Amino acid sequence: MRITYLFGPIFLLAGACAPAAFPQSAEDITSLRRDIDAVRDGLKVIQNDLDTIKKLLQQQPAAAAAQPQAFKEAIINNAGAPVTGAKNAKVTVVEFSDYQCPFCGRNFQQTYPQIVNEYIKTGKVKYIFRDFPLETIHPFAFKASEAARCGGEQGKYWEMHDKLFANQTALTVNDLQAHAKAVGLDEAKFKACLDGGEQAATIRNELAEGRRVGMSGTPGFYLGLTQPDETTFKATKLIVGAQPYANFKDAIEELLNQAPEKK
Repeated sequence: MRITYLFGPIFLLAGACAPAAFPQSAEDITSLRRDIDAVRDGLKVIQNDLDTIKKLLQQQPAAAAAQPQAFKEAIINNAGAPVTGAKNAKVTVVEFSDYQCPFCGRNFQQTYPQIVNEYIKTGKVKYIFRDFPLETIHPFAFKASEAARCGGEQGKYWEMHDKLFANQTALTVNDLQAHAKAVGLDEAKFKACLDGGEQAATIRNELAEGRRVGMSGTPGFYLGLTQPDETTFKATKLIVGAQPYANFKDAIEELLNQAPEKK
């Protein structure tokens, strides 16, 4: 805004008028007229700024109406996605995540272990991990996702998943090879899988599925009742970001109370 431009002429006019009640010469009159013209121009600037503000305020209701609606539900295809927990668990949690994302790492360190202990190990929650590497800001994330999937080919997906999140600052190709060795993978098979990009298409499909259901950042969690069809999942709750465990607990407990009792 240009409102500040006015104060110079206004203060100048006040200073010119203070010493005497009336102008003392033609030169004084000319100077006073210039000051008055400056103030008049400044008032026009203020009026234009006020008109602009008024228009912006009038547009606010329309802008608010254009905001995305609150999450209702999403149908997610989880075919081929890594799963941990009981097959018949009442509640399913789907995490879209990125191995290089610090907020995903925070969730892994602080929240995920509590979900594992209280809900996954007790058979109440089935947990599904979906790869959503943000390549533009996390250059090592995509290859890390491939590495986890290559570990899955040898039956150690979750071991590799945990190793990668525990070492987020060490995700170069050489680091991935070292992590594979540490979790007991066949190094030659792992290297062939990683170097050959065997899992790249799978990760691209994961990204596409995440975007389809509205995912744009990580981590993001979709929660809902477990469906009879193992590959299709209807999410009725969404948690965005590395939220406290209490938020997950509240959402999971609400869903558990909605689940029909098994006969």
